[in-house]
Parts: sequence; structure tokens; C-alpha cells
Amino acid sequence: MTQLDSSSTREREPRLSQIDKFFSISVRGSTISHEIRGGVTTFVAMAYLIVLIPLIIGDAKDVTGATLDPAQLSTMVALSAGITTVLMGVVGNAPLAMAAGLGVTPIVVFQAAPYMTWPQAMGLVVLEGVVIVVFALTGIRQLIMDAIPLVLKQAIGVGIGAFIALIGLVDAGFVGHHDSAATAVTLGTFGKLAGWPVFVFCVGLVVMIMLFVRRVPGAMLIGIFVATNLAIILNALIDIDPKSWGPVVPKVPDSIVATPQFGLLFDVDLFGGFARAGVVTASVVLFTLVLSGFFDAMGTILGVGEEAGLVDKQGKMPGLSRILTIDGFGAILGGAINGSANTAVVESAAGVTEGARTGLASVVTGGLLTSLIFFTPLAGVVPVGAAAPALVLVGALMMTHVRKIDWENTEIAIPAFLTIVLMPFTYSITVGVAAGVIAYTIVRIAKGKARQTHWLLYVMSAIFLIYFALHPIEEALGIS
Repeated sequence: MTQLDSSSTREREPRLSQIDKFFSISVRGSTISHEIRGGVTTFVAMAYLIVLIPLIIGDAKDVTGATLDPAQLSTMVALSAGITTVLMGVVGNAPLAMAAGLGVTPIVVFQAAPYMTWPQAMGLVVLEGVVIVVFALTGIRQLIMDAIPLVLKQAIGVGIGAFIALIGLVDAGFVGHHDSAATAVTLGTFGKLAGWPVFVFCVGLVVMIMLFVRRVPGAMLIGIFVATNLAIILNALIDIDPKSWGPVVPKVPDSIVATPQFGLLFDVDLFGGFARAGVVTASVVLFTLVLSGFFDAMGTILGVGEEAGLVDKQGKMPGLSRILTIDGFGAILGGAINGSANTAVVESAAGVTEGARTGLASVVTGGLLTSLIFFTPLAGVVPVGAAAPALVLVGALMMTHVRKIDWENTEIAIPAFLTIVLMPFTYSITVGVAAGVIAYTIVRIAKGKARQTHWLLYVMSAIFLIYFALHPIEEALGIS
């Protein structure tokens, strides 16, 4: 028996070492257990997207009044997210999860669908991905990322931290809108914390912080588990308005297994949107999709990469071209199967905080996401209020990179400040990046350093100015 055990151990060790070597786990200072835990944490933190994205798309109508079935959308969103996340792990070797983006999906729903059919709108998503892949394969996208100054890359990471924290606070109901014109946001509802979902969030956050500061392994997972079970118990015992929980109502599902719905698979019309909506309208939508998908992903990749220690002193990231190519392919696949454009999601930072440093974590996350095509009811167990504490804690940790910015130098401080604050204030990574690039370019010109500024920053500033002026341009063209 002992000989058999020894033989079994020897057989496993080479496999483990091959996994370690393939993903450079030891080289990056991680372990297989850390990668698995990080992958599971990212999955739990982002699982709500598999429920939320189908609801956003399913509630909308295209130009003909047609809607898409939420059950079929759930299968497509989970499938495309799972495939692209696994690819990100195997090809990109980065702890970055992929899923339909909350930055791009509203563009598809509110800017594309009103002017064309769903297959045509998703065709534009595919074209967006093609453009991004071309940029990645030709080196243009990496050239753009390398042209961005290190200080802005650091500010992007800090801004994403603030953005993530705000997402968590808003999702949990801890921060909300105020009816008063003088107050944009407020504590909870009308300046007061109210409702059991907020209580669940607070308990989860306290548990998570206490465990994290005591360096308990899996602090975030434990916190999410505690908060989820508390939510399930409260929801079963107390009459709580289901809407207060958000898209996911915490309860034990009647059935764990679901039948995948593949009816939307490859139901796409690549160029029909140009004929239906007109070349100008379709081109404006495509431009917006490319810009949002391009820079949302860029900010997330740099921010999460910085947090994972994958960005060097010059602000460059190993294997970036492969990462960018997979990110573009995610948009192609997402559009092709009607799951919206996949992009790197900020929730990946939750797994990084739990120790993820390599693509093995993404393989774990991707495997779990893919399994949801058969177990979609499980995505409806963890309410956003239970996952939100992880986002707040991750945001706090990412904010620590603010110390790397030289705040005494106004040439650096002003663009960095705008980059950081506008991400959470506008709920957009792209807007933060745009404001930072434009401000940095203007400051450099004002200080007589125009010739020392990378030419691509001028090109990017011009593109961003067009982006900010899109609404008056659309009005002038009669397509707003």
C-alpha cells in the first residue's frame, strides 16, 4: 500500500511541476492553491454578471420590437465568458476573467438596437472585436499602451480601485442617488441606510476585513460565503422586497441543473446594420463600441496587472500582445453568439487579492463560468450585496498605489487626479483614461514640452475629443 501511495505521488508531482512550469506559477511567486483560490474568488465576485447582462439585454427591444429570450441569453453569456476566460488563462497567462462588459453592453442596447435588429447589432459587436484584434496583431494596441506615461498607468490602477469600490457600494445599496438636485449621491436611500440587503453587505464587509487583516487564507471567499448564507436565511424568514436584492434574489434554487439554450448561437448579421440604420449611424455606434471596449479593457488590464505585480518599472506587462489579442477575440465570440462583447472585467482584481498571479486562476474561473450553462440557477444564489464587500476591499487595496504618484509635480498631479476621480464619478474607465490623456498632453504643451511628448498622445487626445463631442456631432447629423 505504501509503495502504491509513493508511486501515485511520484506520478502526480511531474504533472504538478508541468502545470507550474507552463503557467510560471513559482516564477511569479504563487502556488497552485493560491491560483485555485483566486480563480474561485473571481468567479464568485463576477457571477452576478451572468444574471445581470441577460436582464439588461432581455428588457430591451430592437428596431422591430423584437426581444431576446433571457434563458437563451444566460447560456450565451456564460458560454462566451467561460471560453474566453479559459483562453485568457492558457494563451495570455494572466489572471484576468472575461465576460460581457457593463461598459459595452449598454451601447449595444441603447445605441445600436433602436436602429437595427439584434443580429445586426451583434454584428457590429463582432466588427468591434475584429478591429481590436487587428490593432493587437499589428502591434498598434500595444504601441498605444506603451505610449501612455507610467504616471497615467499608475493613476489608472488607482482610479479603477475607486471605481470598483463605488460599484460595490452602489450595488449593495450603501450609496445611492438622492432626489435633491443639490446632492448627486447619498448614504443609502435619502441619506439613511435601510433594508436587510444593506445589513448583509455590512456584515460581509466586517467579516472580510477582520479575516483579511489577520491574514486568514480565503478571507474574501469566506466573507462572501457568510454573507450569502445570511442573505438566504433572512430572505426565507422575513418578507423582503425581491427588488431590493438587485438582479439576484438569495434563495436555494428549486433545481440546480438547467437545460442549456443554444437558439441564439451564431444568429448574427455582420453588415446589415449599415444598411438598416445607415452608414453614418452604424459607423458612430461602431466607433463608440471600439473606443469603449478598447480603453475599458486597457484600463482593467493595466490596473489588475499592476495589482498582480505583472507590470515592470517601465509600466510594461509581459505577454501583453497575447492578452490584447484574446481580449479582442472575446468581443468577436461574444457578438457571434449574442452574448454581447466580452472584455476583461474589473472583478478579476478580487482573485488577484486572494493570490492569483497566473493564467491558471483564469482557467479555474473559466471552467466554473462554462459550467453555468448547465447550472445557471447557481448564478442566482449569491446576491450582489454579498459579493460587493469583496469589491470594496479590493478597491481599498488598489488605492494604495496612489503613493507612487508624485503629487508635488503639477505636470503629473493634475492628469493623475482627473484620471482617478472621473472613473468613479462618471462610472466609466474610458472617460477617466480620456481625461487623463488629454490633460497630460495639454499640460506638456503649456510647459513647453510639446516636442518631448509621444506623438500618439496627440492622436489619442484628438480621438478622445471626438468621443466627448459625439452627442453634438450626432445632433448635427440628425441621428441623436
